[in-house]
Amino acid sequence: MEEREKPRLSRLTAIITQLQSKRLITAGYLAEKHNVSIRTIYRDIRALELSGIPIVTEEGKGYSIMEGYHLPPVLFTEDEANALITVEQLALNNKDQSFSENVSSAVEKIKSILRYSQKGNADLLSDRVYFGGNHHREKSSNNLMQIQSAIINFKVLNIEYVSSINKRTTRDIEPFAIYSINGNFLLIAFCRLREDFRAFRIDYIEKLVTQDNTFTPHDMTMQKYFEKYVKT
Repeated sequence: MEEREKPRLSRLTAIITQLQSKRLITAGYLAEKHNVSIRTIYRDIRALELSGIPIVTEEGKGYSIMEGYHLPPVLFTEDEANALITVEQLALNNKDQSFSENVSSAVEKIKSILRYSQKGNADLLSDRVYFGGNHHREKSSNNLMQIQSAIINFKVLNIEYVSSINKRTTRDIEPFAIYSINGNFLLIAFCRLREDFRAFRIDYIEKLVTQDNTFTPHDMTMQKYFEKYVKT
């Protein structure tokens, strides 16, 4: 079912939130998101500019909000608050310590701006949402946040890796992407030792060091990777 057009004030508020959540956003994306024409989005952007929101237009690319400018946080609806609490519980059940800690820290900051009536509900829901598969919330890795940083900054990683057959190797890798399967995080990276892309289970990485040197991004997408390397 096609989403109905939102009232303009609600749409403008949502556009501000979306501009703050992405580095760059296109008029086409906003038009599709809010089920309106691109011309309507142009008028909305102009209205926000006239109201004093410092929107930066990059010709042919999209819009962003001037760096360093932030509006006060918006209030969350009850459903949005409940969704965040559920995400927190899912993260706590995850096996990577750095991921769980950072999600919990982020959700705690979000809780601080909930309305007073929502805070008690958030605490109640935290005790009533449970995800199976890791009953004792055991942690088997602590590398995910460091790996994510290396991906976005194109940093070479040096890893000590122990395979499923207990073979130990030391490699320099160029991290590309992360995906999860059966509750385990896998790191896709170009392995300089094998001179090809490989998938590494993050909890099999015993030591990880971010190098000072960077690498040139490869002409690779997730779709290309799965088509070439993952058997279906």
